[in-house]
Amino acid sequence: MTLSRLPRTLVVRLDSAGDVLLAGPAVRAVAAGSSYTALLCGPQGAAAGRMLPGVDDVLTFDAPWVGLEPPPVTRADTRRLMETLTAGRFDRALVLVSYHQSPLPAALLLKLAGIGRTAADCEDYPGALLDRRHRRRPQRHEALAALDLARAEGFALPPGDDGRLRVLPPPSAAHLTGPEPYVVLHPGAAVPARAWTPGRAARAVAALSAAGHRVVVTGGRAERELTARVAGRHALDLGGATDLPHLAGVLAGARAVVAGNTGPAHLAAAVGTPVVSLFAPVVPAERWAPYGVPHVLLGDGHAACAQTRARHCPVPGHPCLDGIGDDEVLAAVAALTGHPAGRGEPTERGAAV
Repeated sequence: MTLSRLPRTLVVRLDSAGDVLLAGPAVRAVAAGSSYTALLCGPQGAAAGRMLPGVDDVLTFDAPWVGLEPPPVTRADTRRLMETLTAGRFDRALVLVSYHQSPLPAALLLKLAGIGRTAADCEDYPGALLDRRHRRRPQRHEALAALDLARAEGFALPPGDDGRLRVLPPPSAAHLTGPEPYVVLHPGAAVPARAWTPGRAARAVAALSAAGHRVVVTGGRAERELTARVAGRHALDLGGATDLPHLAGVLAGARAVVAGNTGPAHLAAAVGTPVVSLFAPVVPAERWAPYGVPHVLLGDGHAACAQTRARHCPVPGHPCLDGIGDDEVLAAVAALTGHPAGRGEPTERGAAV
């Protein structure tokens, strides 16, 4: 098939930066079988979308059915989206959603925009909205579930693509971090239940420093107060100093990253850096653990908050994460940074998915 006969394809992933990064292998498969590939993201995922290989354009829509603070439904916003999608002349679309989400609101808009064929994972009856109602395999990791859908639609990864997360080469961050080896600790998360409390994170930084690690603390502009408190006198504070590409550069230069189940953990995986994952069981680890890199999961997977999808810890003291001991953190970092095979190989305590 010649390039001119390949379809123009739209991939929809309307969630956060981490969710967009997990869609990366599926996007590369789509791009390998399309003449043009666009990604429709929410505003929180657009920067990550622009970092994915294979993406020709990133479209943005703040969907009223997605996000922690969804916008109101307006005719004007919907009309603008319809005009953009219609102008794109897309032949096909894949709507990527998490296992607990419905693709049908997006599918309705895609059909109204004249997109010829739409496919998605869907538990609900889709009527005429989906041309392929795909069923994901039980307990499937989010990255693999998205890739499964792409494959069901006839899109395959190109030869030599191992299917791991990937981003375009990030800029060097040596001017921010300095040349000496370091470990990154990222204390924040959009969902507080998925991160250490500030005091616990600060104690971990002190323990890592005392064990001889040079620690770099990262965070967004809105997290400067948090990163300053967590870094204290023991670490380099880069809170607010990086956009997403430069954060990728910081993570790429690290020996390991300590982070909750949040976007920077997936960004670390996308640049090939091992992850100590502070994984609160509010969502299942088999679906959202760091993908394709050595990692160690820490946290009480059987805590009372398990599978609740709670945004704020419902248990006093946040025991599932704050109960992790310094010795566990130090052992996890040692296991990842001291592995004789180096990056890209599984460890005994945490294996590449």
